[in-house]
Order: sequence, then C-alpha cells, then structure tokens
Amino acid sequence: MWRLRESTHPVLTDEGGAILDERTGRWTHLTPTASAAVMLLLSGATEEEAVGQYATRYGIGAEQATVDIRTVADALTAQGLATAGPASHRRWWRWWR
Repeated sequence: MWRLRESTHPVLTDEGGAILDERTGRWTHLTPTASAAVMLLLSGATEEEAVGQYATRYGIGAEQATVDIRTVADALTAQGLATAGPASHRRWWRWWR
C-alpha cells in the first residue's frame, strides 16, 4: 500500500499542490496532474482503482494512466516522502529517533 510518510504534510488541490517534508523543511511542488494522482492514491483506493479514476478524469488510456500514477508514486518514494510498504508503528521507547 502506497502512502505518504508520517513526517509529511500534503496540501493538494485541483490546481496543483505541495508536500512539506517536516524532517528537512523542504516543500515539493506538484503539478495539477501529480496532485490528482496523489489524491487518488491517498483516497484509500487500490492502485488499479486510482488508475481507473485517473484515466477517466483525464480521458486517457489505462496504460498511460498506469505510467503516470507509478511515475508520481515512485518519484515521491525515491525522495523519501512516501513508502510502498506497510504502515510502521512507532515504539514509545524510540521516540527520540
């Protein structure tokens, strides 16, 4: 399941968006289509459902929508803003890390 990391704060609109990385204090700005991809992925939909909704929204084929969704997800994961793994739970005795 793809999700944003706990230390990130998204600001997403139909006109674009940004994600604040609390650890570095840096903003990552998103185009309108990248913002839509993130909103769909965060909506709790599976990647396949997100691809279908994205394809419908932009009137493109499923293959192109898959490439677009994965490109955004992979880029944010590579920047350390998102993760594709299961949700991690913080341990109270490791709060300082």
